[in-house]
This record gives sequence, structure tokens and C-alpha cells, in this order.
Amino acid sequence: MIVFACPGQGSQTPGFLSPWLELDGVAEDLALYSEAAEVDLVQHGTVSDADTIRDTRIAQPLIVAASLVAAKVLRERAGRGPDGVAGHSVGEFAAVSDAGVIPAETAMRLVGIRGRAMADAAGRTPTGMSAVLGGDEEAVLALLSDLDLTPANYNGGGQIVAAGSLPALAALAEAPVRGSRVIALQVAGAFHTQYMASAVDTLREAVAGVDAADPTVTLWTNKDGSVLAEGATALENLVTQVSSPVRWDLCMASFADNGITGLIELTPAGALTGLAKRGLRGVPAVAVKTPDDLDAAAALLNGEAA
Repeated sequence: MIVFACPGQGSQTPGFLSPWLELDGVAEDLALYSEAAEVDLVQHGTVSDADTIRDTRIAQPLIVAASLVAAKVLRERAGRGPDGVAGHSVGEFAAVSDAGVIPAETAMRLVGIRGRAMADAAGRTPTGMSAVLGGDEEAVLALLSDLDLTPANYNGGGQIVAAGSLPALAALAEAPVRGSRVIALQVAGAFHTQYMASAVDTLREAVAGVDAADPTVTLWTNKDGSVLAEGATALENLVTQVSSPVRWDLCMASFADNGITGLIELTPAGALTGLAKRGLRGVPAVAVKTPDDLDAAAALLNGEAA
């Protein structure tokens, strides 16, 4: 079983879409996605600087569009799709679309709404997120509780992402748990926490009229790492996950339980394959960062590298 993994916010880098635009059909797809999301994806994926694409309104559509583009091109290159899909945080929109639950343009329209709503929510109170690497997990969680920080992402491999007020995050960085490191993330808000409650309401209104098909491949959810059989449940999870923790650790555990034989992280890739090296030891993984990585990914998808 080969799984497509769709990355989340913070994985974008300036100019990362430039090489993809050299491929047939990509410019046309990005034009459609830009219109749906109300974001100029070509502009921001090629020439905008790091500060610009850090903006939640831009980053989220940019990342989902890149994963959709890479998935389509890889399917064409390999002559087949994956056996399963999963997405980290906003990456779930690309995963749900690639699983056949909603069309790509619908996913882009919704993620555009999500990005704007989450940016608005984040703008009400200065907040942020920091990755805590290593340290005893119980001690880390206890310290977060003492500082009134929320464990927003359980990423596996000894990594927990804390979210909350900037002074509390500063206090965490100044006095971390013994044996841990704290790294501030390039995101502009405390995502997957109660700070995003207004964004949940906005997104719920947006999905009210969306028809959802049942997944055509195995589809995992960030909510608890379970496999989703119904499209309606997948759509509801896209709404509630905005203010709920991302349980990527449970997704990786479920990957292992389901016997995956390879993981392909779609563009803009790198973070999830890094986590897989620790959480899915021995499972081959390919990060599709540029079109140069497509051949290796296609080989893994077709079992040639497994």
C-alpha cells in the first residue's frame, strides 16, 4: 500500500512553484485554482517573498494547490494513483480531494475561505506556534498546561507543536523541558486551538451546500488517525479540525497498522518524510519537492523501489 501525504502550513518556500509551471497543463490548473481560492497562486508561488507567503490567506491555498498539482502530474507519470491518502492540517483539503470526496476546484474554494477566516481569527489576538522537539512527553505536556499553551500538533517522532500567546511561547523557549528544543514556526496564529473558533463557524457555513462523495481510496483523518468511509464525515472533519489538535502521530500509527509499503509526500515536501523516518522506520519515503523527484516517486508508486 502506497500513501500520498499532503503537507501543511509552513512547508512553503519562495519560488517553489516555478519549476512546476514548466510542465504541460500546470499553468492552466493553477489559473483555475487561483480563481476558486481568490489568490494569485502563480504570483505567490514564483516571485513573492517569504514574508508574503507566510500570510495565512496566501499560504494555505498555495500549499493545497501545489499538492493537487503534484498528485495529478504524478498520477499521469506513474499511470496509477495511490492506495491511500492523508493530509497534515490544511493538507487534508488536498487529501480529501485526491480521495475523490470533492473536486479540486471545490477544495480550493474552501481552502481560500479557510485561510481568510483563520487569518481573521488570528488577527484578533497575537498568537503563534512553536515546535517542541524531544524531551519527556508527559513533562512537555505538563509545562504547556502550566503556561496555558495548547498541544496543537502531535507529530510523532518526539515532536509536539505548542500554540498560544506570544509571551507564553517566549517563556517556553526560555525554559524548555530538559532534553528538548523549542523552534518558533513560520505561521501567524495559534491554529488548531480555541483561538480559531470563529473560523470554524465560517467554514461550516461554506461547506453547507457541498456534495461529498465517499472516498475511492483509503482516507485517513487527522482527528484520530482513523480511516474514513463516508464523504460527509470527511467534510465535517475539515471543519472541526480547524480548532482541534492534529494527530499525525496517530495517522502514522494507523499507516503502520494498515501495512503501508511506501509514503510519497507531495509538494511542498520535506516535513512529513522527515517525521516518517522516525515514526515509520523502514518504510521507503519520497519527498516530491520539484518535478525532478517525480521519477523516484513514480517508481515507488509502481513498486519498483519498495
